[in-house]
Amino acid sequence: GDGLAPATVDTTLNAVRALYRQALRRAHVAINPTVGLEMPRARAGRDRIATPAQAGTLLAALPDELRTLWACAMYAGLRRGEVLALRWQDVDLDAGVLHVLRSWDDEHKAFGAPKSASSVRKVPIVRELRRLLVAHRLASGGGELVFPSPREPGRPISPDTVRQLTAKAWRAAGLDGLTLHEARHTYASVCIAAGVNAKALSVYMGHSSVAITFDRYGHLMPGNEAEAVALVDGYLDAATC
Repeated sequence: GDGLAPATVDTTLNAVRALYRQALRRAHVAINPTVGLEMPRARAGRDRIATPAQAGTLLAALPDELRTLWACAMYAGLRRGEVLALRWQDVDLDAGVLHVLRSWDDEHKAFGAPKSASSVRKVPIVRELRRLLVAHRLASGGGELVFPSPREPGRPISPDTVRQLTAKAWRAAGLDGLTLHEARHTYASVCIAAGVNAKALSVYMGHSSVAITFDRYGHLMPGNEAEAVALVDGYLDAATC
């Protein structure tokens, strides 16, 4: 479990548990070593979310080759593997959408399907991300991948390289940085603050259902009693006029 999130450990262990249950039934093993294991506790608190101003400052401090990569997480909510697998043919600037069709598995060094069927999706390209993508395309000089490795043709830039160069740039600027996963949360928070409805956000995030979106980001969504009263009163007043 070193370096892995508690949820990842739990998901992996569930698969191992199933294998051992079957092995016990078939008498292939004498004991089930997954019984009674002490699981790591989930980290207290929530992931950090940057404000729009903070996001802009963080992006501005990055070198050109990394700025657009991070913007795909901050302004489009793509997961790390989805960002790294992005091809220029997936970037439709005319239609204003990113096509999320695959993901990069850094452990196996291979491209594959995204996390789930719902992760195959279209995400709208906001103005700032479009500007960065256009500039990045001009600077990159072509190629298939949007964020290719400078040393390994056909492969994306290494996540370790991204992490190290990003940390160095933010440290030099005296900034408290984010993870790419927190940048994805930042996108969700911006969409919610801008009034994007939960169903649309669920699709853009690649969630399998809107219930997952509410569970993860419901604390950011408006909905206190005073606001609910004001909204309903306003609607009733307009409807009865």
